[in-house]
Amino acid sequence: MIGILGGTFDPVHHGHLRLALEMLERLALDEVRLIPAREPPHRAPPVAPAEDRLEMLKAAVAGTDGLIVDTRELRRQGPSYTVDTLTSLREEFPGAPLCLIIGMDAFGALDTWHRWQALPSLAHIGIARRPGAQMPGPGDLAELLHIRDTRSPSPLRKAPAGRICVQDLPPLDISASRIRVLLGTGRNPRYLLPDSVLDIIHQRGLYLASD
Repeated sequence: MIGILGGTFDPVHHGHLRLALEMLERLALDEVRLIPAREPPHRAPPVAPAEDRLEMLKAAVAGTDGLIVDTRELRRQGPSYTVDTLTSLREEFPGAPLCLIIGMDAFGALDTWHRWQALPSLAHIGIARRPGAQMPGPGDLAELLHIRDTRSPSPLRKAPAGRICVQDLPPLDISASRIRVLLGTGRNPRYLLPDSVLDIIHQRGLYLASD
């Protein structure tokens, strides 16, 4: 079973990596593909160039079994829509169970995503819920969760797509925006992200405050 974790990874940090490992183990995934976005449709463009974000991501997962960097969104022109990425993966792995990994906050806004109704037919959805995260209120998403929810990850392996599995994860309050602020103000973000990533940031002069 293949997990899919997308994002700008601008820069990648321990919150991203711990999420990937937690879901890898909890859902018994064979691998998690970390897919950096070229043009995120729901947020501002990334600060660092795509090639730098890719190199940081590769450095971060080097030597970690089960975590794989997938560049398909960087190779594709236009907005990085998740439905297009899952369609591409489904064509490559036609019968394999796929599992899209997102946070509860992202799931709560899923109905704003491009062609979101198609997502459950392309992949399972693994929701990472941090303490205090709210379940969606009454509406289409609550109904989707009610119909497709499974408390155990084992049913995910029995079909290529269609189920939703919520996993409660321990808190890890790290954000890329905070790391960028620290770097831009000359402060040290060490221990929030891998040293290999911080080395690339310093070598390439990324996220420095503009004069």
